[in-house]
Amino acid sequence: MKITSDVFEAYLKCPTKCWLRATDEPSAGNTYSEWVKAQNASYRLSATRRLVAEFPNNEVALSPDMKNFKAAKWRLACSLAVQAQMDSCTLESELHALERVPAEGRIKPTQFIPIRFVFTNKLSKDDKLLLAFDASALSKSLGREVRIGRIVHGDEQTTLKVKTSAMSSEVRKRVRKNLHAVVQSWVARSRVEPALSRVRISSSLPTQGGRKG
Repeated sequence: MKITSDVFEAYLKCPTKCWLRATDEPSAGNTYSEWVKAQNASYRLSATRRLVAEFPNNEVALSPDMKNFKAAKWRLACSLAVQAQMDSCTLESELHALERVPAEGRIKPTQFIPIRFVFTNKLSKDDKLLLAFDASALSKSLGREVRIGRIVHGDEQTTLKVKTSAMSSEVRKRVRKNLHAVVQSWVARSRVEPALSRVRISSSLPTQGGRKG
């Protein structure tokens, strides 16, 4: 089963919305949610440009290949697709940005810091959990702990440092127990309902001995 950051975010807000995302079912239009989505997309674009401007061009990479992480020379990566296995689930996320802090000899190994952009001035716990989800997917993919992440948010593009390792257990709990159960139950329902529909159609057909009246 694939659990993307979008599905995880939908679960945090509403289990039904989570099912719609997980099964690709069309949902009724919601003007406010569409506005929020547009605001976040616009903010992410402008914040990414501002962050990229802080690094030399030769130290920035767009969507680099995860297979070449050990030989990476970039300091900042944008729009990085990450995929990792957690039990029977496949975690997928597109990191808004990822900073690579080079190793300092043998004392400090190379550090990877996921970055998420949020347009609101006030952050919620869900915003931090989404960053922790990104960090968990990255950690599983790299096979190493990702201890911290950053959220850039609001009109002033304030930066909040988040200890993602402290939230990893909550992410695992929600993925393994809550989210997994919700998605499984709704997927089972989506499989059962077509079968029931076929049974109803079959029972309404004329039998060999005569017409159904």
